[in-house]
Amino acid sequence: MEFIDEVKERARRKKKTIVLPETEDMRTLEAASQILKEEVANLVLIGNEDEMINNKANLDLSGASFIDPAKSDKLESYIELLVELRKNKGMTKESAKQLLTEDKLYFGVMMVKTGDADGMVAGACHATAQVLRPSLQILKTAPDTKLVSSFFVMVIPNCEYGENGKFIYSDSGLCQNPNPEELAAIAGSAAKSFELLIQAEPKVAMLSHSTMGSASHEDVTKVTEATRIAKELYPEIKIDGEFQVDAAIVPEIGASKAPGSKIAGQANVLIFPDLDAGNIGYKLTERLAKAEAYGPLTQGIARPVNDLSRGCTADDIVGVIAITAVQA
Repeated sequence: MEFIDEVKERARRKKKTIVLPETEDMRTLEAASQILKEEVANLVLIGNEDEMINNKANLDLSGASFIDPAKSDKLESYIELLVELRKNKGMTKESAKQLLTEDKLYFGVMMVKTGDADGMVAGACHATAQVLRPSLQILKTAPDTKLVSSFFVMVIPNCEYGENGKFIYSDSGLCQNPNPEELAAIAGSAAKSFELLIQAEPKVAMLSHSTMGSASHEDVTKVTEATRIAKELYPEIKIDGEFQVDAAIVPEIGASKAPGSKIAGQANVLIFPDLDAGNIGYKLTERLAKAEAYGPLTQGIARPVNDLSRGCTADDIVGVIAITAVQA
């Protein structure tokens, strides 16, 4: 069974409620129709019900719930909660009402905060910062997480490396230039994401242009220090580095360049030293290896909120909704 089909099947077994605020985007409605048809999740669509039902593509959205924030019977309670959460930042009832009725992302996140939804997917027509701002203000970070980061699930056809061609790449979409402590936290979060979604043991490689001291540079030092911190923080997780990527995933090269390492040549979770490397790496893999790339997915938020690429397709949104349901 393909990775995303396995995820969908897991989502069906514990059917969660996912809120979609970007209902003005036809890709969102196409994805919603498919999710409802396949019974992957319950959906809440935020916006004008008549406009969504009478969409130009004649999509069947009859199985969804529809909410107009301005007419919602939950609006007053959401306003009170948002004021309470943000009162130290000067939030008033008037400004809370304006946010919740005019910015559907804030209303969607509030649904997740109160348990009226289990997760949210957005980003098809909003920048990452717009999606994450209400998430961090309202949901905040998970109790055992130092920062919010992102990852991609990469599924590479006809690949003997990783977990039968499956990898997690992190961070490939959010943290620009993490310091050693942040890089270590990303490694810990990515390992948990791998275990949840791939359902196999994570083997985490901290990537660099150096393998076990083969080069000397402050960029290498950052990765070696991050590796040391990660091993201390997560002794239960198999983490090692620093590795060049071939030493991390190719068994014979790993054995040659890093003899004695339990991770060398076996890695399935790749931690990139900065966003440039991570973003370039996932796009090269996607295009040259014809890999399926699911993400950017977020990790470290108290409850699941996932950000889409603005270049995503309806099928991409379907995949992210399914993954969000499993994260929930």
